Amino acid sequence: MIASVAGRVAAIAPDSAVVEVGGVGVLVHCTPGTLATLRVGEDARLATSLVVREDSLTLFGFGTDDERVVFELVQTASGVGPRLALAMIAVHTPNALRVAVASADVKALTLVPGIGQKGAQRIILELKDKLGTPDAALAAALNGQAKKPAWREQVHSGLVGLGYSAKDADEAIAVVSPEADAELAAGRTPAVAALLKAALRALSVR
Repeated sequence: MIASVAGRVAAIAPDSAVVEVGGVGVLVHCTPGTLATLRVGEDARLATSLVVREDSLTLFGFGTDDERVVFELVQTASGVGPRLALAMIAVHTPNALRVAVASADVKALTLVPGIGQKGAQRIILELKDKLGTPDAALAAALNGQAKKPAWREQVHSGLVGLGYSAKDADEAIAVVSPEADAELAAGRTPAVAALLKAALRALSVR
């Protein structure tokens, strides 16, 4: 297993980064939050998890070892593959996921694109004894954060990670907000990837 990679960041894309390790460019799939911490040309270390399939080897990268551990644990639940597990880490911190599972917070889990009510209930049932006990202080702080739309922070982090200023990111988010609000009004969770692409288009035509 490849537990981590360390080296110079060669490139950053909306959902991945390339890290040069020993002269080889390693493609690592990451959350927008993790990508926001990387800078092209600078050294970085990512905790990683290698997913092996018959026709592919896919490396997922995380800013902390705890994110990697939770990423791997949530995949032990039925119907949770690596892509959905990465989405869970993108929407919620490891402690937020522990809080959601421990408190049987179905609503929090359904904020993750791809998880419906039944899926959330199944995940809670299957993971309740696996993720561990959430930190009490952090759990209390998360209660105040739950009302903030998760997509805003993710899109903002993604844009900043791609080299845009915080001001540019805020302006682009203002442009795509009606699209996200329409999705929420229809009872759907805004697709972060689609919103990020729309924000990039808005910035390209300024």
